[in-house]
Amino acid sequence: MAKRVIIDTEECTGCETCVEMCPDVFEFNEADEIAIVIQEEGGDEDCIEEAIETCPVECIHWEE
Repeated sequence: MAKRVIIDTEECTGCETCVEMCPDVFEFNEADEIAIVIQEEGGDEDCIEEAIETCPVECIHWEE
């Protein structure tokens, strides 16, 4: 089973850093003012790792 990227939406502050870094994986949900994952599996893992490391509230994680 592949790794999936997830966002803890209750922790997300809507800074959009991950969306700017990996627009193929993350998207900003205007209605809820948070980032969401649009590609859970198969995204650029290097980009996702950078987004995980850059997230100011550490709400992006891998799930296996």
